[in-house]
Amino acid sequence: MTATPSPSSMPAPCGEVGIGWRHPHYAELLARRPALDFLEVHSENFFGHGGAAMAVLLQARAQYPISLHGVGLSLGSAVGLDPWHLDQLARLVQRVDPVRVSDHACFARGTLGAQSVHGADLLPIPFSDETLDLLCRHVQQVQDRLRRRFLVENLSAYVRWCSADAQDWSEPDFLTTLARRTGCGLLVDVNNIYVNARNAQLAGQAGDPVQACRDWLDAIAPDAVGELHVAGHCHVQDAHGDIVIDDHGSRVSPAVWALHQHALARFGAVPTLVEWDTDVPALDVLLDEVAIARQAAPTMRDTAEAMA
Repeated sequence: MTATPSPSSMPAPCGEVGIGWRHPHYAELLARRPALDFLEVHSENFFGHGGAAMAVLLQARAQYPISLHGVGLSLGSAVGLDPWHLDQLARLVQRVDPVRVSDHACFARGTLGAQSVHGADLLPIPFSDETLDLLCRHVQQVQDRLRRRFLVENLSAYVRWCSADAQDWSEPDFLTTLARRTGCGLLVDVNNIYVNARNAQLAGQAGDPVQACRDWLDAIAPDAVGELHVAGHCHVQDAHGDIVIDDHGSRVSPAVWALHQHALARFGAVPTLVEWDTDVPALDVLLDEVAIARQAAPTMRDTAEAMA
């Protein structure tokens, strides 16, 4: 059993810390106004022209900076961006004036027969020259439309492309080159990196997942990173297989907190978001996670306990 390296006794300073603001906490958060640096919401939940959702968001905007995080732009789709979706996002950005706007390096849209369809999922893209060119065009299209810098997030992926030219680039080099060519920023999801590394280990494709994640973070250009995400994950073992799932349904693991510290030491005091999207707990649980992010990563345990 391999021991995981301990973080430095002098933890890297954390920047601003926020939470993903979900419906169960709308009223309580507006009433209590806890000490948070920003709130992050899913852009698509506020595409309506008015109504209760927009009214609540504007109430929050009067108290906190808002970060808009999307799940539907489908930046890597060969069929191109959905003009309606981009128009709705641009209108929302103009109304809210967010501190950051982001989405994922993935695809979700394609064609079925003569129709364009949306898969309602964040599907991985090949890290090829062709995909890089496509992603650069789409990210630049988004930035031109929004008239601001856009952040692109790395993905937790459960399948991968196997064609000969699908892995021309490593993921960190692919994303860093995207940032260099377009001027966009990167949203580095630390939990996604760890989930992918654990699944690679379970598949017999890699060794120590924590070291693999540290190598991944070390390969990213520090000046490209505009935000970090941390979240919980679960390990599922049943008759169908053995897999780690990025479910955002529990506290951040010790391994991910330690990697968050490594990221801060590498990238500087960039903003950190605590995500929690399934089995959403009491607001105080999220605020406790925020307090951990502000203080430092907990002392690392051995790899077996970190994976539990």
